[in-house]
Amino acid sequence: MRTDAKVVHLKASAEQKPTSPAGRLPVALISVRDKAAQQLRLALQTLFDNADDSLFEIADRATSNAEQNAFFEAMRDLRMKRRGIERSFLQQVFESFSKLNQYEIGKPAPQEASFESLALVQNDELEESVAIDTMVAKVMSRASQPLSHLTTRINVLVSKKLDDKNNPLGPQQLCEYFLEACRSLGVEIKVKLIILKLFERYVLTDLEQLYAESNQILVAASVLPELQSAQPRRSSGRPVASGNSPSRSGAGFSEAPAYVDSGVQEAFGSLQALLSELRGSALPARNLPSDAIPISSNDLMRLLSHLQSRAPQQVDEFDLQNQLEQLLHRVSAKSGKSRVVGEVDEDVINLVSMLFEFILDDRTLPDSLKALIGRLQIPVLKVAVLDKTFFSRGSHPARRLLNEIASASMGWADQDEVQRDSLYQKIEQIVARLLNDFVDDPAIFSELLADFLAFTGDERRRSELLEQRTRDAEEGRAKAEMARQEVEHALNQRLFGKTLPEVVVRLLQEAWSKVLLLTCLKHGTQSEQWQTALATMDDLIWSVAPHEDLESRARLLELVPSLLKNLRDGLVSAAFDPFSTSDFFTRLEALHVQTLQQLNKPASDPLDLGESAVDQKLELPPREDPVNEPASSAMVEVNEEIVLLAPGETREHEPEINLDDNDEALMQVDNLRVGSWVEFQEDEDHKLRCKLAAVIKPTGKYIFVNRTGMKVLEKTRMGLAIEFRRGAIRLLNDALLFDRALESVIGNLRSLKNNSGR
Repeated sequence: MRTDAKVVHLKASAEQKPTSPAGRLPVALISVRDKAAQQLRLALQTLFDNADDSLFEIADRATSNAEQNAFFEAMRDLRMKRRGIERSFLQQVFESFSKLNQYEIGKPAPQEASFESLALVQNDELEESVAIDTMVAKVMSRASQPLSHLTTRINVLVSKKLDDKNNPLGPQQLCEYFLEACRSLGVEIKVKLIILKLFERYVLTDLEQLYAESNQILVAASVLPELQSAQPRRSSGRPVASGNSPSRSGAGFSEAPAYVDSGVQEAFGSLQALLSELRGSALPARNLPSDAIPISSNDLMRLLSHLQSRAPQQVDEFDLQNQLEQLLHRVSAKSGKSRVVGEVDEDVINLVSMLFEFILDDRTLPDSLKALIGRLQIPVLKVAVLDKTFFSRGSHPARRLLNEIASASMGWADQDEVQRDSLYQKIEQIVARLLNDFVDDPAIFSELLADFLAFTGDERRRSELLEQRTRDAEEGRAKAEMARQEVEHALNQRLFGKTLPEVVVRLLQEAWSKVLLLTCLKHGTQSEQWQTALATMDDLIWSVAPHEDLESRARLLELVPSLLKNLRDGLVSAAFDPFSTSDFFTRLEALHVQTLQQLNKPASDPLDLGESAVDQKLELPPREDPVNEPASSAMVEVNEEIVLLAPGETREHEPEINLDDNDEALMQVDNLRVGSWVEFQEDEDHKLRCKLAAVIKPTGKYIFVNRTGMKVLEKTRMGLAIEFRRGAIRLLNDALLFDRALESVIGNLRSLKNNSGR
């Protein structure tokens, strides 16, 4: 019976930080978090409840006293620190969810790995890393679809861009949480690897069910209900503590029947039934000689291996069914008996052929990569002959490998020197490995899948880092643009249509605009600093305007010292050119002197004594003839709106077109989501593939990047609508390639059936 001492209260971690941003998470996502935390807590408790027995059995088989003592010490250490490990693990889960609506701006970029740094990696860390990668690959091989759907749904709800690798509930993150939580354990690497194996067995094994339940919570909240996930397998019970129990976490094909439900087993039968009904009508009938003898699947595999070794580089030059038929003719001639492919295997051949017809016609795949993927037809056909669950199991390694290659190729553009592209080289290596090494052991697909996921993961991390920098830079630009517009508005409100001294107009437009811009960026337009900067500008304009009353003279005499100080302090804070500043102040002083001279009264004026004192204090020069006014008093009329631009910058104007909000082109733009891939037809010969990385709401800019995360295009909402109207934009379907191909094949077969039945 479990004691209360083993209970970890979930709310404690969340309540430790009352100001945590987790409260801003959508309600549905909070439900997902709490449900996941509850399941993970129970799984961890089961792990620790069984750890003693597992470690004791291993210690009992130890070959030395020292090794046995190491396991006993580990058991003791684990018992003492289990509560801290559970608490740390769950705390990290909660913190990861709390950061989903936060951009990690200013996070230092990870240093590129070098040979020197790799050489310093300890063997223990390397073994940990290999173990984690293996565990993650196993989970991904069986639970990729529900995890992918969960990631997609979470992306709809939060601002931080996620993929399966940084999903808070993804196997990669959970393994890292656990590894971090176990840092306090003083155990050898051999013991730590055993603990990691227990984590895989008791925690990671049930992730498929966790993802399914999380997806259901979000579907109930109307978050992308159209995404349909296959039902997860139901485990007959949690593994017992005995070390004799077989692990269910392997990735081999032999384990597939253990978790393929009846619906999956019937899927290929349904496809067979459709093909059977169409033979002789929409599809050619099997015209077999009376003495025809079907070859076995093993013989078919040998024939396919023979063709595989002789497959040409160009897919267009190779007709698989025709080549296979010629081989069978030669076999029949040698044996004296007519040999044909069995009906089940022929159905497999027909289905794979239809799937590859769709793949090679798919407009989402670049042409150069279609040629590579097309060469995989024979290896994929051999897998399908060996394992019919290939057609129904979304987590099948061969299917996943095709899907991952297609997904990674989404942003790839045809280039003249394709051999220099690392992605192209990697896919080419995979194709060559399958054509050269795959005979009849499909485990090679799991190996290649894990290797390709590691490769694309590295590429994705680099591209996401650059993409985040691009977003940060664009948000900074947008903030600066909005601040410039505020400053422009303030200047135009005060200057447009007025006639003022040229020196004042230049001072405000060239110098004080920078002070206003800096103030707006640092403090905002609602701040006291902004109001003070505006007041200084108003005072300057008033100080050079013509005044005739004595009150204005008195106010000007009082205002000038503080005005000059505020102007000087502002220009210094904006780091304005000191030589230009000196020139401005010299000319401004002359203007103020001139204004005061115009206000001087005759000597008989009662205020003559006071004025003389002031004149003496300011050292006013003798009144000059108005005809010889200094250049500083030259007047200009501001008859054009002031526009502030950075050096080398031009401001794009919105296209002069008015579209209704219900216009189809605008609706297409509004339906674009961050992460969508599109293809722009730049001209007849050039197309640009890019991903929508950000929509900068203050400026209405849509920012597009290439697959490396570098900005390649910037459009306004109306500009995009015009592109949609003239058909220059095509959305790329980012759904899983194989699933789309299979759906198309089934749809075509059903359509043929309906047409033939009329």
